[in-house]
Amino acid sequence: MLYYLFDYLDKTYDFPGAGVFQYISFRAAMAVITSLIISMLFGKSIINYLHKKQVGETVRDLGLEGQKEKEGTPTMGGLIILLAILIPTLLFAKLHNIYIILALISTAWLGCIGFIDDYIKVFKKNKKGLAARFKILAQVGLGLIVGCTMYFSDSIVIKEKKIEYKYVSTENIFTNNKESATSGLFAKNPVKSTKTTIPFVKNNEFDYAVLISWLTKDYAKWAFLIFIPIVILIVIAVSNGANMTDGLDGLATGTSAIIGATLGILAYVSGNAVFANYLNIMYIPNSGELVVYISAFVGACIGFLWYNSYPAQIFMGDTGSLAIGGIIAIFAIMIRKELLIPLLCGIFLIEDLSVALQVTYFKYTKKKYGEGRRIFKMAPIHHHYQLKGFHEAKIVLRFFIVGILLAVLTIITLKLR
Repeated sequence: MLYYLFDYLDKTYDFPGAGVFQYISFRAAMAVITSLIISMLFGKSIINYLHKKQVGETVRDLGLEGQKEKEGTPTMGGLIILLAILIPTLLFAKLHNIYIILALISTAWLGCIGFIDDYIKVFKKNKKGLAARFKILAQVGLGLIVGCTMYFSDSIVIKEKKIEYKYVSTENIFTNNKESATSGLFAKNPVKSTKTTIPFVKNNEFDYAVLISWLTKDYAKWAFLIFIPIVILIVIAVSNGANMTDGLDGLATGTSAIIGATLGILAYVSGNAVFANYLNIMYIPNSGELVVYISAFVGACIGFLWYNSYPAQIFMGDTGSLAIGGIIAIFAIMIRKELLIPLLCGIFLIEDLSVALQVTYFKYTKKKYGEGRRIFKMAPIHHHYQLKGFHEAKIVLRFFIVGILLAVLTIITLKLR
């Protein structure tokens, strides 16, 4: 909203300083600051309100050190994260941008599903919360919306790189909105495409349409048959992966902040013609605006971490964990970096795999030997390390270090082919 106000003041009255809102870097910085202020300033008030309403966490006794002390800690803190994302985005982003619209819809959609789940657990005293089938159905619905919009909307395009190009000035490189920056580097006309970024191959590109090339010669027309299901699968997997990771104080929040910061870098270079050319990655017009949104996301996670770090004063609940996982998945899809998720979101992947392996192996051994056996002391894997005697804070910090390493490797892959 502020973007439109200052744009009007700049064009109509030549208001001093109003032109700074044209810069994505400035609006992204303001989004981070505003997000931090909202989450840290109003976080305490929300915690006190949840305390007053006795919205406390019910902890199941798993024999873990320090577990009983968490009984009664306020949950549904994801509300803080959602507010700290939505308000700065509404204030500083271009709201007519298709990517911003998708991001806002996804945030509200997943936040509502998580809120319903937490509400059932806390107020209806049903520990199971919202039935798993309804969660999956909601995630499938959102994946369908995102997938169809990405495939059918004329506003979502890429510009393919020319084989030969002339030198282009980097003047106004940081505005991300100057057509002159694209002249000579990329084809003049943008195209609809199901291409995405994939590491370690020539040009770092992969077209989903190729997967159905054996069906018909006009396979490109039917690419949505493979593209949309893949989008749905990614949304479900990453959203649930973040939900699995949310088991130790600050773990999911801090890990998501690291992932979000990395996605912000990837969004910026993908939405800037000069940087996209230098890195030899696809240029996605108008996607640079997502930097404002992801900046608010990172600020929200860091601000929430102020209260969620060990010992946690509040838990995000499914209101936060389902939302942040889905946001990461959908953001990666929009900037066409979703195939980097297994590396970038390696923490989420390991948490998911540890549960899948544990359950599968237990069922297999129970059927074969009549007694269920386990690979880990407990799953998800962060509980395995707890039972091995590691302090909760140490586990979280080491996971952060691994997350930073994975983030650096993810960025490096852009130049490995």
